Amino acid sequence: MRQLLLSAAIAAALGTSLAACNRASAPETPAPAAAAPAVAEKIVDEHSFSQPDKVRISDLALDLALDFDKKVISGTATYTLDWMDKSATALVLDTRDLTIDKAEGLGADGKWTPLQFSLSDKDKVLGSALTIEAPTRPAKVRVTYATSPEASGLQWLAPAMTEGGKQPFMFSQSQQIHARSWVPLQDTPQVRFTYSAHVKAPKDVMVLMSADNDPNAVRDGDYHFKMPQKIPSYLLAIAAGDLVFKPISARSGVWAEPAMVDKAAHEFEDTEKMITTAESLYGPYRWGRYDLLVLPPSFPYGGMENPRLTFATPTVIVGDKSLVSLVAHELAHSWSGNLVTFATDKDAWLNEGTTTYVQSRITEALYGRDMADMEEVIDRDELKQEYKTLRPELQRLSLKPGTLADPDDQSSATVYTKGAWFLEFLEKRFGRDVFDPWLKGYFDHFAFQSITTAQFRDYLKATLIDKHPNVVTMQEVDQWLYEPGIPGNAPQVESAKFATVNAARIAWQGSGQLPAKSVTDAWTTQEWVHFLESMPPTLKQEQLAQLDAAYHFTGTPNGEIAMRWYPLAERSGYAAAREEMGKFLEKVGRRKLILPIYKALVATPDGLAFAEQVFAKAKPGMHPITAGSVQAILDAARAQTTPAAAAP
Repeated sequence: MRQLLLSAAIAAALGTSLAACNRASAPETPAPAAAAPAVAEKIVDEHSFSQPDKVRISDLALDLALDFDKKVISGTATYTLDWMDKSATALVLDTRDLTIDKAEGLGADGKWTPLQFSLSDKDKVLGSALTIEAPTRPAKVRVTYATSPEASGLQWLAPAMTEGGKQPFMFSQSQQIHARSWVPLQDTPQVRFTYSAHVKAPKDVMVLMSADNDPNAVRDGDYHFKMPQKIPSYLLAIAAGDLVFKPISARSGVWAEPAMVDKAAHEFEDTEKMITTAESLYGPYRWGRYDLLVLPPSFPYGGMENPRLTFATPTVIVGDKSLVSLVAHELAHSWSGNLVTFATDKDAWLNEGTTTYVQSRITEALYGRDMADMEEVIDRDELKQEYKTLRPELQRLSLKPGTLADPDDQSSATVYTKGAWFLEFLEKRFGRDVFDPWLKGYFDHFAFQSITTAQFRDYLKATLIDKHPNVVTMQEVDQWLYEPGIPGNAPQVESAKFATVNAARIAWQGSGQLPAKSVTDAWTTQEWVHFLESMPPTLKQEQLAQLDAAYHFTGTPNGEIAMRWYPLAERSGYAAAREEMGKFLEKVGRRKLILPIYKALVATPDGLAFAEQVFAKAKPGMHPITAGSVQAILDAARAQTTPAAAAP
């Protein structure tokens, strides 16, 4: 998942204290079972009630119906089970706000019989444990259930909230632990399963899943899907709406609303090149097709690496391909994350850090080192800012138990940027001629497995550190993995293009003379981002007005620029930006782009009042995850402005 859109491989002037074979015939069947991990380790997922050491789901069969009027998914989930502990007598599943109608077990006689079940009291973060009594340990269990209209992992959009305005839209967001809000599951990444689905929907909407979507599918209200490779629960995905398809290559294309599909296909036309580039570095793409689904602007993230069908925000479609590193990132997850998966949220860097590193390599190969350098510098700058206030325990790659109450609260700077920086450190020390084959071997060795940092560390030591002595010590490795901040010997990178941007900014601040139009006309989004990020915290009104008149920052359709311009304008008291700022916040639901603006607004009483007014208008079209994040910002600010009750 890409929360920080712009890429990362990282390195910054931080001190030590800163602390998604032949490609023409890609396999459609599961790979052979991988060998058991070398390290015997008891894995405990703090964010799941399930007990995978006792019983595991190996296959999931869904039979669902979509009701857009009621905003509900209902039907059955049938689990094929591997009873790991022959003395176990219960199946425990994760749920959140689900209505459970019945549970049944498949007997040896082929008949379904009722099973006793109970739901625990709801935990605010984890939801409720569904315990199904299964004293005979049946090979299959079936649950009949329905979702809540407020399911945290689903968003239902009225036609007016879509691009075309004609049909309703629904989509899921299962990561981190939101799959349990639309399917009762062992909602932990350490459990992987194949799945199939039969979905009934209104005939005027197309249904897609993270499975074998048919580019030639006909809208008939009756859809069937199959995912033959084993995936963790957070990669279970569904979407339905007025969707059409446009191919990019024989194995890749774009699904989007009719008004968006041509623009999206043009913006993402390099997708096949990205796939072949990744394959040349890390081995074959093992998931069959790689398609993209462009969602409405309310999608809370930049992208989500659902296998075979990346979910993507429309905010990256800006016309010049400057933000397509998002595609490189989600595609990279096909190796780091989807293929080799973190076993618990404490090891999220194994997904996001490795993916961000691979993304940078794809970006460099296709768009040049200058582009990769710029994106790395931007990411490092974000890391530097986050580490000024981030608790040290969240700056570790491998988190200690109990650190994360809610896995949605991961430090993106740590899991994305520091994780990628660590791999860049290894690459620089060993050289690409050694490190690239090693990373490819890592993906092959752990393919279709979920692993921990400890397993990664053991594999790294045995296959790289010990085989190439006197290059990197395990003490250095452990500093990256288990200590806060960035080690002082981390590799650094500079951007020549940013040096030009810095010179132009400094000259303007000193003389009031804007850089020549011939210079700025050639700037990419990354250069504009750096231009704005390098400004002081506030500017004078006349300076902001001059910039706005020249570059039209207020009202920009580019979210990466908007998320930096509007906070600067708000901190500086530039009221001329307020109206367009409000429109942006009402239209866009991507957390990365809007949360910095809300945080800037709530710093003053007037801004807080404006933020609350805008949020009231935007909330009906917001994804539940985004709405919760914004509400938390407003609540915290309101609490600070409300005088404490007088002591008796």
